[in-house]
Amino acid sequence: MLIIFFIVSFLSSTIGVICGIGGGIIIKPVIDYFNMLEASKASLLSSCSVLSMSLYTLVHNKVSGYSKVNTKIATHLAVGGIFGGIIGKTLLSYLAILKGENIAGILQSSILILLTIITIIFTIKNIGRNKIISMHINNMLICLIIGMILGLLSSFIGIGGGPFNIIILYFFFGMDEKISAENSLYIILFSQISNVFISIIRNDFAKINLFSLIAMVSGGILGGFLGKLINKKINLIIFQKLFLSVLIIIILISMYNLYNFLCNI
Repeated sequence: MLIIFFIVSFLSSTIGVICGIGGGIIIKPVIDYFNMLEASKASLLSSCSVLSMSLYTLVHNKVSGYSKVNTKIATHLAVGGIFGGIIGKTLLSYLAILKGENIAGILQSSILILLTIITIIFTIKNIGRNKIISMHINNMLICLIIGMILGLLSSFIGIGGGPFNIIILYFFFGMDEKISAENSLYIILFSQISNVFISIIRNDFAKINLFSLIAMVSGGILGGFLGKLINKKINLIIFQKLFLSVLIIIILISMYNLYNFLCNI
């Protein structure tokens, strides 16, 4: 099982860095697919993997001078993401306690499917010549609100971020897909810091196998390293094709997971 955890974390984090989706959007559904852990534990391991991957990637990019993070906008989004992450994590915990893990899993999978479908429609529409006109918001209060919504969704679903970060950064702030990918990781990092911090306070790590945690974190860091190398070499067209392919796979896995959760009520 440890090997599976490592491989899932490594491959998901590699794709997550390339596409800026964090990796958790792949890790969480895959762990659910193999039915290895309850929804809340899978979310926690996913958050730890994403945190390690995004931290490594952003620090390395900053040190190497490769960073394209718009710190003014991304920091306000990230701060909003912290508060949203706290709210999302709290809501998920109470839902799992009051309604059970299966109900939590059903709601997580349903929201993930809906958001991913919206992202696919937006991305396909934006590939052609008649691209969706983007805004260039500079109001920091609006940035905080948008960040809070993103943080709440990513934390509640347990994915650490997601492809909808990319379309939000494009639509509201005019960032192209590759630039928004790194800014997305910046937002994801802060969202997951708050998520993990709450888990420490609630002593949730006592429920997690230490070796599973190490396997996930190691996979996240190595995936971040490989993903960063690949991201530098691919162009925007390849990026978009990979992005769409990942979204389709996520929907298929999430639909299967939703079916299983419904069968286990």
